[in-house]
Amino acid sequence: MSVNKNTASTAIFYRQVRDFVEKTPVWGMAIRYQSKPDERFDMTLISRRVYGRPDEFLVVMAAAGLDSVEQELPEQLLVLPTESQLLALKTTARFGSFG
Repeated sequence: MSVNKNTASTAIFYRQVRDFVEKTPVWGMAIRYQSKPDERFDMTLISRRVYGRPDEFLVVMAAAGLDSVEQELPEQLLVLPTESQLLALKTTARFGSFG
C-alpha cells in the first residue's frame, strides 16, 4: 500500500499507531522488533522484515515517533501492531483501500 492520498485518514492512522505504541503494555500482544543499523534511513526494510512487504513504512515511522521518512531512525525496540491489529487500525482510520 502506498501512502494514502487522503491526508486526514493518514493523520488519523498515524495517531492510532502512536496511541497503540504508547498504550500497549510490555506483556501486551504486539510485534517487538529491534531496529538495525542498515534500517536507519530506510524504514521499508523494517516493513519488509516484519510484514513481508515494503509499504508499511508509515507504521514503522509512527511506531518510532518520526515525523518524516527523511529522519534518521535510531536503533531501538519498536512496538508494532500485528497483522490483525494493523487491519483494525486501518479500517477504523479508513486508511488505504478502506478510505
